[in-house]
Amino acid sequence: MTQLKPILSHLDSIPSTPGKFKPEKSFSYFYRVRLQSKLTLWSFIFIVAIVFFVLISPAPAPETTRRSLQTAGKNAGSGWENQVRVSARSKTGRVVLVTGAAGFVGTHVSAALKRRGDGVVGLDNFNKYYEIALKESRKLLLEKAGIFVVKGDINDGGLLRKLFETVSFTHVMHLAAQAGVRYAMKNPSSYIQSNIAGFVNLLEVCKSSNPQPAVIWASSSSVYGLNSKVPFSEKDRTDQPASLYAATKKAGEEIAHSYNHIYGLSLTGLRFFTVYGPWGRPDMAYFFFTKNILKGKSITIFEGVDHGTVARDFTYIDDVVKGCVAALDTAKKSTGSGGKKNGAAQFRIFNLGNTSPVPVSKLVSILEKHLKVKAKKKVVTMPRNGDVPFTHANISLASKELGYKPTTDLEAGLKKFVKWYLNYYDSKKKHASW
Repeated sequence: MTQLKPILSHLDSIPSTPGKFKPEKSFSYFYRVRLQSKLTLWSFIFIVAIVFFVLISPAPAPETTRRSLQTAGKNAGSGWENQVRVSARSKTGRVVLVTGAAGFVGTHVSAALKRRGDGVVGLDNFNKYYEIALKESRKLLLEKAGIFVVKGDINDGGLLRKLFETVSFTHVMHLAAQAGVRYAMKNPSSYIQSNIAGFVNLLEVCKSSNPQPAVIWASSSSVYGLNSKVPFSEKDRTDQPASLYAATKKAGEEIAHSYNHIYGLSLTGLRFFTVYGPWGRPDMAYFFFTKNILKGKSITIFEGVDHGTVARDFTYIDDVVKGCVAALDTAKKSTGSGGKKNGAAQFRIFNLGNTSPVPVSKLVSILEKHLKVKAKKKVVTMPRNGDVPFTHANISLASKELGYKPTTDLEAGLKKFVKWYLNYYDSKKKHASW
């Protein structure tokens, strides 16, 4: 077994679930208390500033709303509203709006809900963060499954209100977001606009609905930031973001809590840990490693200071989907109506990981095995670009409350991904099936 060499020497040695990391303490209690106090203060100021920015941002102009409705109608044909209603037909009584439906997790979750008889309507803006052709292919899969995906943005309040007027959603699975840690250094405003302003816009429509839907939304393991205690538990501090992406996800959790407290919205946040698998995101390491290995290009593998191990809690997509569906099934109804709270509402946060960190070097070895190609490796020290050296999920709470139990290890998961990748990118098999 590969031995992991922790990068940080001041990690707490009290993991709440079995894990591979058992670091020792090295900071004095006094120093840690002072450091935590300062970080908490600055994190609070940062979150307040972000919320203030969202509140003073102008609402979309009427022209924008009309344009978006026309665009959605054009994509849907003349029967836009009717197609939404047909897609929302349910055998279970559950009708779910899935935002980011043409995304990686969104596609798999939408299909899983539809297969069991739920009514599902998708929403996606098909942005250009990565190849749109892949999103369009996912959309075709959903259409074959009977799921209609509206082309629109969560920042378009008029479009959202039109959807909620057309269909009475019992649940919202909010998976739309600007993803990626490093891209935040190039386009920070996209993260504020999507992960904060867009989330607020969606919550505004949800809290004004009657009845209000229960909302399940994607947070991220990135919120644990510079935390030194592993495995990461939902009770651990999350006020030390290492990237703007992480900061927006943390701000989203605080915003969600306020809507729960003020308006009675039932809200469940899911902190995903490095999700991978078929139909995945091209910006993820396992994906572009595969691409470059096959093309004979070198791949860059990061290591920590003093050659420390960089490891991730890789979580297979099917396991994450089960967690998402379980979160939806156990979500209690919102207690408000029309923007008025009628009682305390459910608010939860869960880790969805594999609770088994694997070194990135091991990931590459597995890919080499399944691709039958030797990788050209370039090992460099991890830059200060917002990435963290390792992630490790404590899934005790999700196991207890959701019955969550990941069953796919990295070896098996990557084998399935490679099979899909070779099939999808073979020009003769462009329209691969599940």
